[in-house]
Amino acid sequence: MYALLALVSLLVAAGSFYYLQAKDGGTLFLILGIVFSILTAVFGVIFLSSRLNKTDDIHITE
Repeated sequence: MYALLALVSLLVAAGSFYYLQAKDGGTLFLILGIVFSILTAVFGVIFLSSRLNKTDDIHITE
């Protein structure tokens, strides 16, 4: 679920930045791009942290 949300946020952020550059959009697309970039990072970290096995001990030699 979080991977899908991260992917959608990435697409919206990329689209916002592209529209900002191509069409000389206003500050709305800049703000949307920044917000969705942050959401992409947050959802990506949540997705990757949930994939760790929290029951196994991690040893430095592994």
